[in-house]
Amino acid sequence: MDKILVLDFGSQTTQLIARRVRELHVYSEIHPFNMPVEKIRAFAPNGIILSGSPARVIEKNVPHLDERVLQLDVPIMGICYGMQEMARILGGEVDAAPTREYGYTKITIKDKGSLLFKVCHPRESRHPDESRDPVHSLDSGFRRNDITVWMSHNDIVTSVPKGFRITSCSRNGQIASMEDEKGRLFGTQFHPEVTHTAVGKEILKNFVIGICKCKPSWTMKSFVEKTVAEIKKTVGGERVVLGLSGGVDSSVAAVLIHKAIGDQLTCIFVDNGLLRKNEAERAGKFFKEKYHFNVCCVDASQRFLKALSGIEDPEKKRKIIGKEFIEVFENEAKALCRPRESGDPAHAGDSRLRGNDKASVTFLAQGTLYPDVIESVSFRGPSSTIKSHHNVGGLPEKMGLKLLEPLRELFKDEVRELGKELGMPKEAINRQPFPGPGLAVRIIGAVTKEDLDLLREADDILNSEIKGAGFYEKLWQSFCVLLPVKTVGVMGDERTYERVAAIRAVNSTDGMTADWAELPAELLRKISNRIINGVKGINRVVYDISSKPPATIEWE
Repeated sequence: MDKILVLDFGSQTTQLIARRVRELHVYSEIHPFNMPVEKIRAFAPNGIILSGSPARVIEKNVPHLDERVLQLDVPIMGICYGMQEMARILGGEVDAAPTREYGYTKITIKDKGSLLFKVCHPRESRHPDESRDPVHSLDSGFRRNDITVWMSHNDIVTSVPKGFRITSCSRNGQIASMEDEKGRLFGTQFHPEVTHTAVGKEILKNFVIGICKCKPSWTMKSFVEKTVAEIKKTVGGERVVLGLSGGVDSSVAAVLIHKAIGDQLTCIFVDNGLLRKNEAERAGKFFKEKYHFNVCCVDASQRFLKALSGIEDPEKKRKIIGKEFIEVFENEAKALCRPRESGDPAHAGDSRLRGNDKASVTFLAQGTLYPDVIESVSFRGPSSTIKSHHNVGGLPEKMGLKLLEPLRELFKDEVRELGKELGMPKEAINRQPFPGPGLAVRIIGAVTKEDLDLLREADDILNSEIKGAGFYEKLWQSFCVLLPVKTVGVMGDERTYERVAAIRAVNSTDGMTADWAELPAELLRKISNRIINGVKGINRVVYDISSKPPATIEWE
């Protein structure tokens, strides 16, 4: 399989590079900038992309590329910091920019023979002032050479290395891109991976398909065939337990694994008391009735609430929830090897002993995704981890089970594609993302049953109205947050002193960046009225108009 290696210098948009490559149906993986050259050779990429970075090439103690990487016999493209690092290594010059370029910028193409700009099809400019101004093709009688791109840098290449030519410049006269005469090394000061760059996808396609000669063979059909065969080989005749949350990731993982090993899979659904309204009943019914899975339903709500009592810090909440999941899974995995005691209320409707009963439970399956892995394990150390993911790391050592993560290579949108390939119903694969720690991170402060009940009712009203108005599948996420403040209100001529609910609705393509959604005022008014009148304990509703960055999508 043809593939592209992305070497990460710590940019916030590194994941976008890999995603854009995969959108071209070419497989890509992200590894740290200091990946050993021997391992790069073993990986055998068709091309390499060097990411941007918050660091500055001209400063001390910053990440530097092993010079031998540039000597590998594959095309290499440097983006922003990656271009500057390439120039530095090869004898070019990098200095502080006289004027910082950040945001939308016009570049002018200086070399019509550039391989990187060879096929830039017409596309609407993303600049807010130029929404009607198409960027014309360089191959089809374009009117001009200007393209709108996205810049974010303090330093610039002031002199390209020997054997390179400048292919575009910004309006400030600064070098915006370069490539060598041999057509193997390329650099862009702008970021083609972000949607703000008008022809970014075309530029990456020129590199990946045109220059690296990659065949677009990365499809969900090929992924299913490969992964099902791998699961069968890995698991053999042993049994697998999977933590089923009802969300898209664990649901798709369950269907994929079941396709490979059938009743050797047992799903454990843990009701931790932090789920949305009627979530436990819905999920259990769906998988038992539609797919006839072995499903073990465990009511551990009291256990989780007790462990979270009085805890306000969001990271502590996440770690406690992760720890409790470990222990619940450990208990349930052990219980799978012995007959269930009659009358056990925690396992009502338990169908776990169907199938290959005599085989031992050897594997723990999880719906871990590629962003979970990247965000939780950063080469820059713990300080760069914005949020920990409770389903990444620690479980196999604690439980003595081998880890099975069939979605570990995939991004969220690819998981949805996989669900379609597996024939899953639309309502199952188009569900909005739900955080692993559940409603615990949508209650600001300590978690109580009373607050959970308030939030569940408010959130149910919000999403019923969002769905009714036809916005549910258009939004990346929409949810309520319960704030730790009370405000004065008036209801029925009487004074109230009750809680505040915040509505959060965002548009995004990948969850890495997001803009708040401009929902119709009439819809927001209807949602607010229903929550205030229908949820006793909430007398005020506010709307969050923060984008990511600087805010995150979830409040905790």
